Amino acid sequence: MQTKKNFLSGGMPLLFSLVIVLVNSLLLSPVFGQSQLLSVRLGYKPTDKLLIVNCDDVGMCNAANNAVIDGMENGLITSGTIMTPCPWAGAIEDYAKSHPEKDFGVHLTHTAEWRFYRWGPVAPKDRVKGLCDPEGFLWRSVEEVYAHSNPAEALTEGRAQIKKALAAGVLVTHIDSHMGTMQYSPEYFKAYVQLAMEFNLPLRMPSQSTMEKFKQPELRSELSKQGIVFTDHFVYEELDNYKEVKPFWTSIIKNLKPGVTELFIHASKLTDELKAITGTAEKRSQEAACFTSDKDIRQLIQDQGVILIGYRPLMELQRKLRKL
Repeated sequence: MQTKKNFLSGGMPLLFSLVIVLVNSLLLSPVFGQSQLLSVRLGYKPTDKLLIVNCDDVGMCNAANNAVIDGMENGLITSGTIMTPCPWAGAIEDYAKSHPEKDFGVHLTHTAEWRFYRWGPVAPKDRVKGLCDPEGFLWRSVEEVYAHSNPAEALTEGRAQIKKALAAGVLVTHIDSHMGTMQYSPEYFKAYVQLAMEFNLPLRMPSQSTMEKFKQPELRSELSKQGIVFTDHFVYEELDNYKEVKPFWTSIIKNLKPGVTELFIHASKLTDELKAITGTAEKRSQEAACFTSDKDIRQLIQDQGVILIGYRPLMELQRKLRKL
């Protein structure tokens, strides 16, 4: 499971002071202010609470694919992001092609963190040499990526991953970053934004409260001015208190604010293969059950008047704004 850590860790409060300059040097589009809640811009009332339930790590293994399909067809999962370098990416890409009404994004993947279950880049290895460890796989940690690679290689690999999904027939709705590789460094963040602009896709962003906490209150506004669309709220800092699966998500749903909130889970079916891959197999299977078959969570969402959406409305709004 993706580890919760300081969104601007490793000295990032200082480094992120450069992001505004870097982004402004890259983006030259017209100005689009975001003074309203995204939910209002999507046509909902200011008091409405909208929720995106995104499943990360889709395509990582068959257990993840089966869980996201079940959750989308029978449960509350509204969106998923595909790890296109992984062995089971092709299977979920095929499903996405045959089910274009489902929302799938690309989980930009620059690491292969498990001990025995590994994968390499999508781009030709001679073009992203620094992303590959001595065995030819992607590095296990974000720190190793930063030590051996560079943003240009990360951009090349990210572009190849998005193009792979598009070539497979996936109507890609958004992007986010596996383990936060594209977000914890301002230079890598610049490449992240470049991909969002190049493919005209919404991206995952931390909430305004998170940015204010780390003294970067302008970042969301600066990106919004360029026509980039992202949610009003993102469940991230709350993960510091994540222990038991159902009580945690019950509390999150009870305390949703007006606007659009994204939460991410790592839903998977509990299989022997999953247990061999990761020590978080039980938690992943509990997350799958929580947002698929749990009647209490389903009833809570109904009682709270929460409106479930995917990333497609955000993509459509962004493309309307930028007219590309």
